[in-house]
Amino acid sequence: MAFILIIASLVFLWIVSLCKVLLLPRIPFGNHFTHNNGRAFRKRNALLVIAHPDDESMFFTPTINFLTSKGHNVQILCLSIGDADGKGNIRKQELFQACVALKVPMQQVKIVNHPDLQDGFGKVWSHNLLAKIIEEEITRCCIDMIITFDSHGVSGHCNHRDVHYGVCKLLHDTLQRDIEVWELVSTNILRKYSGPVDIWLSIFLAMLHTNGTMQCLVNEHSRRSVIAMAQHSSQWVWFRKLFVALSSYTYMNTLRKV
Repeated sequence: MAFILIIASLVFLWIVSLCKVLLLPRIPFGNHFTHNNGRAFRKRNALLVIAHPDDESMFFTPTINFLTSKGHNVQILCLSIGDADGKGNIRKQELFQACVALKVPMQQVKIVNHPDLQDGFGKVWSHNLLAKIIEEEITRCCIDMIITFDSHGVSGHCNHRDVHYGVCKLLHDTLQRDIEVWELVSTNILRKYSGPVDIWLSIFLAMLHTNGTMQCLVNEHSRRSVIAMAQHSSQWVWFRKLFVALSSYTYMNTLRKV
């Protein structure tokens, strides 16, 4: 009997949390995120820097949906074609299709295929090279905001972590630039796989940072996350379907200002 009550309570909490996710986007929450250093609202040119095709759909859809829904420009820079299994050309096309589902025009998506930036565990990416490529994209697209992984890279993948350090290298070397950098906060495994339930703690932690250096962005179109990830058909296997359903990153992103 006690076991049934525990299961019923967890299901109830999941449903209540999902309702919270679906209703919260109607409340003006996270608007400070797109205000430039406290000044009046203006349209931002945001660059999402990722390591592989499908990173945008697995981890960053709440951020992408938030920005596009507010009318901001979103550019995506993918620093490899994800060729670890020899499917790089297929995965490139899948990324373009996913971005269409996420309302990001294909001409605002750039995929890098550099011999020194190949997908795979144990593949070390040069932070100097990453910084150079990212800086070129910033200049080309007049970027004033960068969004990327934190030092753990959500999953701990070495390529995700190198992307973070490449952005930090750029930030360190070009201190004069008026560019905001935000990193996606990695969570522990319990929070990571708690689905919408994590919204309560995410909002609470964001509220503790009254200076706006941490923002919780709730996914305004959770179904779009599934549709976008499904475009990556070469990667759309059972455990990734489970990940999208259970991952808190499907329902919200907590971003921390670097």
